[in-house]
Parts: sequence; C-alpha cells; structure tokens
Amino acid sequence: MNGAQLLVKAAVASGIEYCFANPGTTEIPLVAALANEPSLKPVLSLFEGVCTGAADGYGRIAGRPALTLTHLGPGFANGIANLHNARRANTPIVNVIGDHASWHVDYDPPLASDIGALAGAVSGWVRTSKSTDGLAHDLQSAIRAAWQPAGQIASLILPMDLQAREVAQAPRFSTLSAPRRRFAGDRVESVAAALRAGRKLVFIVGDEGLGEAGLLAAGRLAQLPGVKLFAETFPRLSHRGGGLPDLDRLPYFPEVAIGILEQYDAVVCAGVPEPISYFGYEGIPSRLAESDRLLHLAEVGDDVSGALAALADALEAPACAPAPIGVELPDAGEALSPQSVGRVLAAALPRDSIVSVEGGTCGYPFFTASARAERHRVMTNTGGAIGQGIPVGFGAALAERGTPVFCLQSDGSAQYTIQTLWSIAREQLPVVILIAANHRYAILQNELRRFGVTEFGPQALSLTELDRPRVDWKALAQGYGVPACTVRSNGELHRALAEAKASRAPFLIEMAL
Repeated sequence: MNGAQLLVKAAVASGIEYCFANPGTTEIPLVAALANEPSLKPVLSLFEGVCTGAADGYGRIAGRPALTLTHLGPGFANGIANLHNARRANTPIVNVIGDHASWHVDYDPPLASDIGALAGAVSGWVRTSKSTDGLAHDLQSAIRAAWQPAGQIASLILPMDLQAREVAQAPRFSTLSAPRRRFAGDRVESVAAALRAGRKLVFIVGDEGLGEAGLLAAGRLAQLPGVKLFAETFPRLSHRGGGLPDLDRLPYFPEVAIGILEQYDAVVCAGVPEPISYFGYEGIPSRLAESDRLLHLAEVGDDVSGALAALADALEAPACAPAPIGVELPDAGEALSPQSVGRVLAAALPRDSIVSVEGGTCGYPFFTASARAERHRVMTNTGGAIGQGIPVGFGAALAERGTPVFCLQSDGSAQYTIQTLWSIAREQLPVVILIAANHRYAILQNELRRFGVTEFGPQALSLTELDRPRVDWKALAQGYGVPACTVRSNGELHRALAEAKASRAPFLIEMAL
C-alpha cells in the first residue's frame, strides 16, 4: 500500500462519500488510488470553483464533509471564491491539495507557491503532511477539524512523494461521529426575562434554526406580543413551505434593515453573527444594530432550534396554525417578470425539492412566493462571492440523488462557473437551471443609482450591460450536453418546468426578461 491508497482508505473509513476533483500531475498517485476504491466516488469538474462549490452544496444538504482534490496553489486558488462562501456558511469541507515532491519544491519550479498562505485565507485548519505513515492520521484530523457543530474548512497539503511512497506500518483508523449541538439555558432565560419585562424584541434566525423544528418554534414565538422574527439575509439552508411558518429574510440594503430593527428595544441573534451591512455607505452605520442592543440566544453551531423551542416553552407560547399552501399562478399570457417567475417556480416545486438561489433579480420574489409552496429547502449565497449557485445545486443533487434541484440563477453570475453544466450532464442529475436573462448586471446598475448616477452613458453601460453580444444560452447549454429552451411568458415557463420535471434529467430554461 502506498500513501495515496492509505489516504483513500482513511477517507472511506471516515464515511467520506465524494471527492470533487480537478487534479494534475502532483495528484496522479491519488487519481490511481481513487480509481481502485469504489466506495469513494470521484466527481470530475472542469474548473476548481465547481469542485469547491459542489462540496459546499453537498455539505449543506448532507450535513457532513466531502473532499476536494486540486492541483498545487494555482489550482486551489481557482476554487477560493466558493470556499469563501462555504466558510461564511459554516460548511464542513476537506481540501486535499497536491504539492511538489518535497525534494523538488526547494528548486522553485514554475508552479511553486505558498499553498499554506492561500489555504489559510479560507480555512480554519491547515496542515502539510510530513510522513507517509502519518497520512491517515492527517486526513482524519482534517475531517474532525471540519466536522464541527459550526462546520469549517480544513486543508491538507500533500507532497507528491508521500503519496507514492510505500507505507511501512499497518494503518489504524479512528472512529469519527457527527458532532453534537447544545444551547445555553442561561441565554434562553435572559431573552425570556426581557420579554417578560415587556421589551419589544426582533429575532434574526439562522443556521439550523431555519430547519423544520426551529421554524415551528419560531412560529410559536411570533404569536407573542412585541415579537418579530426574520431569517438572516442570506441563509445557508432554509426550509420553506408545506405549512411551515414564514420567516422572511432581513432586507439586504442597510438603511431598510436598520429602519426595521430600530422599531424594537433589542435584537436577538439566534444562530447568526452580529448583523453587519454587506457594504459600507457614507452616512449609514456599518452595524445594523448597536452592540448594546444585541441579545444572543444561540451562537452559530449551537442547537438553535432547541434554544428557540426552550424559549417558546418558557414563555408558554401557543402552537401556531399551519400556514396556507397554494401559490396563485399569474396570467399565462403575460410576459415574464421577476415577480411572476417567483410565483410560477414556487407553484411548480415538488415536495422535498431543493432550490439554489443566486442573484437578486428573481431570488427575492421567489423567496416571498415560496412560503406557500410545497415543503422544500432553499440555499442562498451566504458569502456573496459570485459563481456559487449552479455548483451548490450540483453538490446538493449528489447529496440526495434523485431529489429534484432547481437553480434560480442570474445570467451574469451564471457565467462564473458555467462549466458545472458539463458535470451535471455527466452525472445525469435531475437539476433544472433557470437563467434570468436580462443581459445586464442589474445589481451594479442599482448601486450606480444609489451612488447618484441617474443616466447611464456609453461607458457606464459598457461596464454593466451583457448584450454585445448576447449569450446564446440554448447553444451554450447544448454544447455542454444539457437540453435547453427559451421562454418569454408565464405559460411557457409553466409548461417548460412541467416537461423538465417529468424528464428527471438535466435541463436549462432561459427566461427572457
């Protein structure tokens, strides 16, 4: 047995199911080892950002880490943007990064770089392996570091010579188990005391507090006087519909969020960090609520749903009636709009499906409409780095093979990791990609208006318009092996979704807006 084979066996012994890979020369021993181990499935992608985004989506749905395998520092760097998103979402991921042979790296070959520094920017744990016999311990340490209640990214740097060298000692593997979540009773009592004293409280809920148990507890709390609850602005995973209480997202723009939070005596953080504006704007505070107005019911990684339920019990909050189910379809003959897209998709969702949302054009209207849909789960771009939506949907589809996945995607951000279409087609997953094709960076145009630009001249348009030339989405999808169509009306979208669902295969729908 060589070091690469030992590492793969350690991964299998630890319950790792997938390795999202874009390998190179320094990972060839690992490629050979993966080829001979059927229990660990390698998934090839054409770009490292697809690998890391897919590992994020897998981890959000499966609740345990996958591996990524990338080539040296430059290959790993191609995946950093989606690792940033995964870090912000507290997703457990283990990166295995090949390095030059230890006796070669000192010659400063062309692809040499400071891999540790690159990995450290997005990882909570980084290690370079020093011995072949220690590879199993190193990998299991990485898995244990990633698989925490508040998951994190662990990166193991693996010199090529250690992969190829023979193992001297028989391997020993530790037993790894899922982490346990807990909550602090004194924090529950502190928030309960504030409510008993008549204070008006607004809750921001995140992490697993947006699962079924957390939402049912939140629905009970929402019936108490002086209480309002929001989901965090970009949840890692939010359960929606099917009669569950509706926690709308806290608005994105800071002045709107601040205006809401200021109406309450205190802001309760339940599975979220301190609320901070995504960007700084002159004259608007960076903090959405002053530090002395914050109460912390539960931290990220705590048993947030348990804390919410304990608070509801302490206050004897009544049970909440199931929310209504049923989305009213817009007029079939009317042209598509962001609002109608949200309603048509919400009405079409099968029970227990998954939706990956990236982009504001249709994302916010869909999230609002989805409260009345069948039970489903929604993933959003927690970290804000572009190119997450389709890879995360791909990883989610692998975490639950057979579950329908819908990627509601803006056209500009879709191009960052469009290579994911090839991987989806290769795996033949039931993933429907909906492209909101308005052929512009709408968010940048909105920001220009906020900055005071009222008329867009040729230069401003050249930086925000995507219509010279327009992307041929059908040709692009078909080139990657994914059937596609273009729709312009609500009725056409409704029919295309029905056909895509019935096919149980990859499909792309260009929505001309």
